[in-house]
Amino acid sequence: MSTILTVNDSDWSSTVADKAVLVLFSNGDGVRGDFTTQFKKSAAEKNNITFLQLDPSKNPETAAAYNLGDKPIMAALYKGELLTRRQKPWGSDVILAIDLLESKLAEEKAASAAVTTEKPDEDVSEERNPEENVIVSDGKPFVVTDNTFQAEVIDYSNDTPVLVDFWAEWCGPCRMVAPIMEKMAEEFAGQIRVAKVDTDANPGLSQAFQIRSIPTIMAFKDGKLVFNQPGAFPEEAFRDLIKQLIDLEIPEDEGEEEPQQ
Repeated sequence: MSTILTVNDSDWSSTVADKAVLVLFSNGDGVRGDFTTQFKKSAAEKNNITFLQLDPSKNPETAAAYNLGDKPIMAALYKGELLTRRQKPWGSDVILAIDLLESKLAEEKAASAAVTTEKPDEDVSEERNPEENVIVSDGKPFVVTDNTFQAEVIDYSNDTPVLVDFWAEWCGPCRMVAPIMEKMAEEFAGQIRVAKVDTDANPGLSQAFQIRSIPTIMAFKDGKLVFNQPGAFPEEAFRDLIKQLIDLEIPEDEGEEEPQQ
């Protein structure tokens, strides 16, 4: 059974350096009850993730490094890299963060297995058959950030279409869309990726795409933005959109004009 460890400035770096970590930055005030319940429950169940708590008011170095204030913040880190953070988090944010961390752990495990099983005399320079590039999906929305959007959405869409939900925790309509996105991710697993972007935690993307209303739904295919519309759509509208996205054929660039910004 895992426990929630209390850390401070002196042991912060060494604790998070080589682990999958979910941490609550808080002095104890303003933490939601459903978050506390889920955080403790997950800490008891997840032995592959280290659960931490740190009081920013007593640890100024860490507070300055992560721009922490009085409001509680949950953050997920993988080997010291910040993957996502949530201000005044809900219990559902714990689940999404754990999915993200476990995805990272699975990727590393798969990469390690590939290295150990590779034959010494295998010609790794040999060109792979495109049919061997199997798309794997766990049927859940994938959390992306300012730092990972290019690789996990735009580049990823060259192989698999990506539907992106731009949302925020305070947004009522976003909470209506969230379970639909979960359902679509499971229903169309292997055919599309469903991604989620917290606009509050990722201001760079909000500015780049000029997000003025949420939820905003975007779709990418072959590295191109092909759909962009704000609003909470009904389930059937999402299903129709995804089917059109899968069937959509993107014409090859002729290279005569620069793409419009």
